[in-house]
Amino acid sequence: MAVSTGTFVRLKLRLMLNGMRGRPARIALFVLGVVMSGFFAIAGYAIFAIPGVAGDERAAGLLLQLGGAALVVGWLLLPLIFFGVDESLDPARFALFPLRRRTLITGLFAAALTGLPALSTLAATAGMVNTAAGLGGAGAAIVQLVGILGGLALCVAVSRAVTSAFATALRSRRSRDLAVVLFAVLAALLGPLQLALLAGAERADWNAFAVLADVLGWTPLGAPYAVGMDVVEGRLWAVPLRFLIIAATIAGLLRWWSMTLENAMLGTESRGRAGRDEDIASPTGLLLGRRLPRTRFGALVARETRYWWRETRRRAALITFCVAGLFLPLSLSLSGGSVGPVSAFVGAIAAIALANQFGYEGSAYAANITAGVPGRVEIHSRATAHALFVLPLLLLVALVVGVVSGRPERIAGDLGLLIATYGTGLGLVLPMSVRAAYALPESTSPFAVSSGGGMAKGLLTFGVMIGTLVVTVPLQILSYVLGDVWLWIGLPAGAAFGAAAYLIGSGVAGEWLDRRSPEVLAAVISS
Repeated sequence: MAVSTGTFVRLKLRLMLNGMRGRPARIALFVLGVVMSGFFAIAGYAIFAIPGVAGDERAAGLLLQLGGAALVVGWLLLPLIFFGVDESLDPARFALFPLRRRTLITGLFAAALTGLPALSTLAATAGMVNTAAGLGGAGAAIVQLVGILGGLALCVAVSRAVTSAFATALRSRRSRDLAVVLFAVLAALLGPLQLALLAGAERADWNAFAVLADVLGWTPLGAPYAVGMDVVEGRLWAVPLRFLIIAATIAGLLRWWSMTLENAMLGTESRGRAGRDEDIASPTGLLLGRRLPRTRFGALVARETRYWWRETRRRAALITFCVAGLFLPLSLSLSGGSVGPVSAFVGAIAAIALANQFGYEGSAYAANITAGVPGRVEIHSRATAHALFVLPLLLLVALVVGVVSGRPERIAGDLGLLIATYGTGLGLVLPMSVRAAYALPESTSPFAVSSGGGMAKGLLTFGVMIGTLVVTVPLQILSYVLGDVWLWIGLPAGAAFGAAAYLIGSGVAGEWLDRRSPEVLAAVISS
């Protein structure tokens, strides 16, 4: 019997409904997701419709192409850094079914189009159709409607293809270096774009913005959102060329996705000797494994360090933090801005990897409950293992930013702010990991999240970022008020601030874990 695309869509909707049945927490997260998606859709529609209401063709050309490109970049990076991708339909579960690859790809692609992010993106970009209609009539509106539909397909395709490719690459010890390089190159491309935007905004040079928009309009990032203005401005010859760019890009992305999807279904890699490098010990284990105390705490730290080095989801979190944490302050520093405010963002990124720390283990967490591990020991061991990887990265961020910006005297003070925000982020995220744990799908993808889990992860992420920024505001103000004095006391003051915040948060998390261990286990077991 042939399997239609609608079968995958109905299966996803059925799994979503069954996943929320009898689970008020998931229902609440879904409702919050609907509210946030609705807000994004309304705000996006209003912003993209403004040039049409104002009758400004120049502003329309800039806003539609630059805003559309930003949407595509968001679909590309946000799943890798924060949200992950919805794996309600885990590709690995279809490995034993006699399905053609084309059927599987089209079905999963259609299912991905039915999610809240896709629907809110379509509603937001519908404002572009309103602008095209106001400036060029029905013909421009129809062409722009086809363009935003192609743009939505492009966004979903790039999201699934890139996350699937990185998931496959991160399984191998040797190929993880290639994954880091590819992601670093991708992130590095955002630096020049950000600098160009900041420079243009400071000089109010609209010609620079126009050149950038025109360039992006001939790339897959902006082509779907430029076709309506081509009709408005009489460039009918450009419409089929842009549609050709869109179609070729989507076809290439789907082809790339199909190539990596087969490996994901089989749980294997594309190379023959996949297992040899699994025997390589982590550098942290080699350096500290024999020096850890022979206690329950030492055993748990040793176990967690190995998990952070080998488990694909955790390794993906470290990689994304390393790239985002380095390039964001670096690009801001090169543009002449202060690194202080963005340190709260970097520290939050470092801490959010522990937002669902029990979800990584699933049913395996039952062994810790059976062994009677105290909550404080559990929390401290997990945070210590995570800090063994994160603190050297924070030092690297401070060193690179200080040297590149030509202000090496600020390295110690910036490092103090980074440590303070990291400790504050841990203090906020550790209790959340106990109270808001959720199950991750049994998928080989490190970026996979269960239905509703992506929104939960996103809410935790934004909550930690906002909370970290609010809590560290006094320290940020103090660093500016003291000036050169902060260069001397910044590191110890930041370390003390971060340690105090961590001890408070970890103490609360430990007490909650002692009382809620069974509930945490039930929450992280996939159903």
